[in-house]
Amino acid sequence: MKKALITGITGQDGSYLADLLLEKGYEVHGIIRRASTFNTARIDHLYADPHINGVRMFLHYGDLSDSVNLVKLLYQLNPDEVYHLAAQSHVRVSFDIPEYTSDVTGVGTIRILEAMRETGIRPRFYQASSSEMFGKVQDVPQRETTPFWPRSPYAVAKVFAYWATVNYRESYGLHASNGILFNHESPRRGETFVTRKITRAVAAIKHGLQHDLFLGNLDAKRDWGYAPEYVEGMWRMLQQDEGDDFVLATGETHTVREFVEAAFAHVDLDWEKYVKHDDRYERPAEVELLIGDSAKAKAAFGWDPKIRFADLVRIMVDADIEALERPTAKAHLGRLP
Repeated sequence: MKKALITGITGQDGSYLADLLLEKGYEVHGIIRRASTFNTARIDHLYADPHINGVRMFLHYGDLSDSVNLVKLLYQLNPDEVYHLAAQSHVRVSFDIPEYTSDVTGVGTIRILEAMRETGIRPRFYQASSSEMFGKVQDVPQRETTPFWPRSPYAVAKVFAYWATVNYRESYGLHASNGILFNHESPRRGETFVTRKITRAVAAIKHGLQHDLFLGNLDAKRDWGYAPEYVEGMWRMLQQDEGDDFVLATGETHTVREFVEAAFAHVDLDWEKYVKHDDRYERPAEVELLIGDSAKAKAAFGWDPKIRFADLVRIMVDADIEALERPTAKAHLGRLP
């Protein structure tokens, strides 16, 4: 039985990756931060039947700022694969907390890589890199050879983590890969990210529980895919004979406005009646256009996304509408008489 360690297991990607690895027969270990409240909603379903998953999934307290604990965990677990997904991953927020973002998102990767070097344990390592690294894009579409021009503290930290992974691969012979993933969404996307913010608002407006949706730049163009397909690409990267760097993207770009239009249209609402602009959601430096070329991943391990933009929007809106049809969800919003 293979053993995998996932940082960020409670996030969107970590939860889908845990689903996938358990289906493939792995023993899965996840690192979670100690807090006074539970933050495991995305993975709680994996404990529903302990005879299926519970005996093969384990959570450990840890933090990317604590290198000693990372070393202890590697010694204790001796995993075959490490998927490093944890980060302060909100781009707009990174402008407000740049030092924290740099420490967790950037230096945190060095701490894990150094823990692997120090222990002598040699798992295959996946680094969650980001299309935000391309920033002020130098090529259209963006591919593995496109120069980086980061436009946020988050993107700067991700560039640091990317090159750290390359450096440790070349310096110490680690099987380490960077997945340069373009935007990928799902019903498990965090509620403060723009796509989920839109689909939750559409559901709430449709149910009469919300009146307005405040957004920033509607003209930004993104390459949006479906998260479960992207985590399957992560796994495929680590099954290759050698570590390498791969772009995962759909090769299509759409504006935030198009996402809004599609989401509201799906429930027969006119978006212009509800969407308002708010300067607070504008970034100091914007990434105007992202569109990726995943030809290398397709040639190397056959990765080819099937869920496209219209289906993605529909999946997310339907999930949020269904969630709000539960009485407890409506009551939680505090809007019921």
